[in-house]
Amino acid sequence: MDSLKIIGGQPLSGEIPISGAKNSALKLMAACLLTAEPVTLTNMPNLADTRFLSQLLQTLGVEVYWPKGDSECRLNAEKLTSTIAPYEQVRKMRASFNVLGPMLARYGHATVSLPGGCAIGARPVDLHLQAFEAMGADLLVEQGYVKAAAIHGLKGAQIVFPFVSVGATEHAMLAATLAKGETVLENAAREPEIADLADCLISMGAKIEGAGSSTITIQGVDELHGTNHKVMSDRIEAGTYAMAVAAAGGHVTLTNAPVGALSAINHALRNAGVKVEADKDAGTIEIETTGQPLAPVNVDTAPHPGFPTDLQAQFMALMSVARGTSVIRENIFENRFMHAPELSRLGANIAVRGSEAIVTGVEKLKGAPVMATDLRASVSLVIAGLAAQGETTVSRIYHLDRGFERLEEKLSAVGANIRRTSEEDEG
Repeated sequence: MDSLKIIGGQPLSGEIPISGAKNSALKLMAACLLTAEPVTLTNMPNLADTRFLSQLLQTLGVEVYWPKGDSECRLNAEKLTSTIAPYEQVRKMRASFNVLGPMLARYGHATVSLPGGCAIGARPVDLHLQAFEAMGADLLVEQGYVKAAAIHGLKGAQIVFPFVSVGATEHAMLAATLAKGETVLENAAREPEIADLADCLISMGAKIEGAGSSTITIQGVDELHGTNHKVMSDRIEAGTYAMAVAAAGGHVTLTNAPVGALSAINHALRNAGVKVEADKDAGTIEIETTGQPLAPVNVDTAPHPGFPTDLQAQFMALMSVARGTSVIRENIFENRFMHAPELSRLGANIAVRGSEAIVTGVEKLKGAPVMATDLRASVSLVIAGLAAQGETTVSRIYHLDRGFERLEEKLSAVGANIRRTSEEDEG
């Protein structure tokens, strides 16, 4: 099993290119199931998660042309050989469940395993299923599988989500593109990735208005056609590297950055005393530290345009070296402070009380062996390791490979002392 070895204390300098957004790419890949024509996605991130979904799509009969290391992926779902997504594959990644809606909309039936448990809480799919029932689907949950049928096709519906759900909004939108009549999604999520998915679907012939707002209206069409779509840049990756520079010190320019999607993160960093220069036209964000201690900043995670839950762990690592006490409230997922004990192993002073973490900054973190528990938690330990004195070893980094493309390569290029090791190397 691979680990990362980091020797902290090195200021960072140079440029870091931001990859395509994982959270967008996964739903864009599922969209290929809505058409018999090829869908080509560019700026695709090469990640464990996107490769997992590629394998599942191939199991269903999708032709996938995506050479290793290439950022262009060509998907052709002209003839599916199966509409059954097995547990062995869906359990690896929750986003795999999103193949259900497109197959149900196009073929009138699908059988998809319920996703497996998740380290950051239950994250149920009830809202997804309620949306499909509202569109006229018959659903049976049996032996861990959702069996869905809409023999005469899905029908447009008024769907009011009881709370904001990114996954349910995207999944319902995918299915509604081929439903008969109008579908209106109320209390829809407003994340930039939803607008990116809508842009792709519209280029395939879908009729969608309001994506990025809390009300999305979809007029169903008889069929969709192929398209060529560029995956938006990853705002979580950009925010992560911005916080890494803020923690380690230095001056780094993020290129190919989704500037418009990062206002909450940039605001928090500026409040901490970090210089942030964003150029939307150029797609660049300059992050520069001043040499002064970071100021403590309180954050509450919230749906977009609020502070993203996917950057909460990284911000906690940053606040661990601020001068003063900050309060971080996690309002999206339960059980998402599992990185706190690991950060404490590096000397961080963190007290967790329910959905609050009280972080009292220390002058210096000190390197130690730590263990990743989930994707975002693992990269928070990398940030802390970059800021710490001495050597930090982060184990179980397969979590990192799910969501960060060439992480150690990108950090090494700006001066970080970081390398990947395997058990074989140790032996």
